[in-house]
Amino acid sequence: MSIHETRAGTINCLLIAGGMWHDIDFARLELLKLLAEDDRIRVRVFEDYENLQALQEADFIVSYTCNVVPSLTAQEALKAWVEKGGRWYALHGTNSIIRLMSSGLYGTPDWAPLFVETLGSMFRSHPPIAPYTVSVADASHPLAEGIEPFESTDELYLLKTYGNLKVILDTEYGGKAEGFEEDDWEHARHPVFYTHTVGEGQVLYLTLGHCRHHHDMQPLLDYWPTIDRGSWDLPVFYTLLRRGIKWAIEPIDAETAEALNKARQAAGTV
Repeated sequence: MSIHETRAGTINCLLIAGGMWHDIDFARLELLKLLAEDDRIRVRVFEDYENLQALQEADFIVSYTCNVVPSLTAQEALKAWVEKGGRWYALHGTNSIIRLMSSGLYGTPDWAPLFVETLGSMFRSHPPIAPYTVSVADASHPLAEGIEPFESTDELYLLKTYGNLKVILDTEYGGKAEGFEEDDWEHARHPVFYTHTVGEGQVLYLTLGHCRHHHDMQPLLDYWPTIDRGSWDLPVFYTLLRRGIKWAIEPIDAETAEALNKARQAAGTV
């Protein structure tokens, strides 16, 4: 009997929401509202990745973090969980490890290799926030169905990537990323929305989703003058969020349907 057949129709989500320089309260609440649209989903919420018991009990993971670095034990557990068939929907700054270096610039030290290798990417820098066009890289992918190119005012993530990514949405950029040690980027296409297969499981990553309130830049700044919502102001962003949640529970739905069909067959009702 599988873990999904023992839970009386519920689906367990592990939501990790925490970190720096973002309006985590806003993102957490918006994600909880989206997860609540499916009344089978029950959510446990944490600020970091260290509750390994909750991880083992999770049917899928959603993460919205920035500068939250898992311990080596947690990195190993996350990788093993995905390898065994888990699905992880990772958002925006999940892949970021950012520190102010002695140079006075922000660097991204390789402190959590298993973590970023599992995610399929590591944040390296971004240019100043400004509107940019998100394009459809793979129109045949179900997650891209009906999506047209759109403009978003968000952080344009410039990444180091790992493994074979299936890029669904991307963007084009070349130029400076001032303030970061890796500040000069050749003109290229950069992933925005992709899947990364790890063993029998997958990660779905969406780099969009920056948000910031007045007090989220402390201790660097006491007060940020604007409330930034970026892609959260776009209906297409919520379409991608909903599709990602549906993607995360698809294997569970398929397994449940198969179990019900077997039960009907055993009862002689089909």
